[in-house]
Amino acid sequence: MKKNRTLFIILIIIFNIALDQISKFWIRANVTPGSQSEILGDYFTLHNVENSGAFLGLGSDFSPILKIVLLNVLPIIVLTLVLFHIFRDKTLDKFSLIGFCCIIGGGIANLYDRVVYGHVTDFWHIDLGGVFRTGIFNLADVSVMVGMGLLILGNFSKKKA
Repeated sequence: MKKNRTLFIILIIIFNIALDQISKFWIRANVTPGSQSEILGDYFTLHNVENSGAFLGLGSDFSPILKIVLLNVLPIIVLTLVLFHIFRDKTLDKFSLIGFCCIIGGGIANLYDRVVYGHVTDFWHIDLGGVFRTGIFNLADVSVMVGMGLLILGNFSKKKA
């Protein structure tokens, strides 16, 4: 059982990283930097944006040393700790386990971009006319948000039981 669980964890993390990196490779190769294309009118648009910060560009104006510490070193430490946690805690429910794997996969994918390219490629934007509007994001961001949702769902399902 331990071998299957370990393989399951590794495959989910790799799947999240691969989807994100393939999508970013396609965007870099096929979408002009700084452009905007309509997918579903103005509601769902495609971009090619280099984000040198974190979520919504936060930290993009930090000093180079602070950026390295907050956007590279700290995430490596946190992702490593979470990875150790999911391998050690055999009591995690499926929602939480998959949620943590999605967060780790998305985190590693964006961290890879920061280390290799010096920025993260973002490309999707949703604007439902003021009711719901996002910043420009990528699949790694989706992985992290899905992971957070699964952690919340796992927490609620634990409390019911």
